[in-house]
Amino acid sequence: MGDTDGSSEAAQSARLADEFDSMEIVEEDTPKSGGFFSRVMGALSASEVTEENETVSPQADPLSTRGMMNLRRMRVDDVAIPKAEITAVPVTSTMDELVAVFKESGLTRLPVYDGTLDTPVGMAHLKDLALTYGFNAKTEDFDLVSMLRPLVFVPPSMTIGVLLTKMQAERRHMALVIDEYGGVDGLVTIEDLIEQVIGEIEDEHDVDEGKYWTLEKPGCYIALAKTPLVDFEAEIGHSLTDHDDVDEEEIDTLGGLVFMLSGRVPARGEIVVHPDGHEFEVIDADPRSIKRLRVRVAGSV
Repeated sequence: MGDTDGSSEAAQSARLADEFDSMEIVEEDTPKSGGFFSRVMGALSASEVTEENETVSPQADPLSTRGMMNLRRMRVDDVAIPKAEITAVPVTSTMDELVAVFKESGLTRLPVYDGTLDTPVGMAHLKDLALTYGFNAKTEDFDLVSMLRPLVFVPPSMTIGVLLTKMQAERRHMALVIDEYGGVDGLVTIEDLIEQVIGEIEDEHDVDEGKYWTLEKPGCYIALAKTPLVDFEAEIGHSLTDHDDVDEEEIDTLGGLVFMLSGRVPARGEIVVHPDGHEFEVIDADPRSIKRLRVRVAGSV
């Protein structure tokens, strides 16, 4: 498949999605169950009234107030991961290469492309790999193309409420954002959308509630970006602000320290090195903030 064909197909899909964005959501499109998505769809129309009146009852359901208003106010490009931060694999990847990317990134879904990311051909799911081949399969039997799942292509102007409806209806958890030229502009997951309504979702690999960090191994920590510097310095027995390149009056968290050292919000997977040799690996972040870090203390085994 050539780059032109892939890009044109993605652009066409995004244009269709743009038309979907302009359609009125009718009752037949709304899930009939009383679960989370039915509440989302019901609040889509209710949020319009709230926006006009700007008055919310103290007894109002939290899911129908500010979080729900984000469904109509926010666009896909407000929450999408930029193209430069997308972790993807070529369609020519071997099983060992695919497993290595899954392991290094910690992700369960990866976009697959032919030649360049602007020619996406599908999505690889870790569960499909495990169920189809196991973890001890012979690599010569591996066929990545046969296990690809379809992707959703959307324009950056689509509201996140419409995209959430579309992804739920099509049972897709990942969408690629396509620009006006048919190229990939970003990536968004269904979790990114739901977090705009109910707040951050933490999984089994996140730090336990009430704890700022966990010890992964001697000298290596998994820490939340909001970890207070003073507390973490006491844990590791080193000062992280006693250096000319660090202005301790401007920061009070690990995330703030990493932001100051890099001069920007670093991308997921990026490693920021402290002047004293400590390493901060960004293991979870979005375009606006750092969420989790792996901290390797200098001098540790």
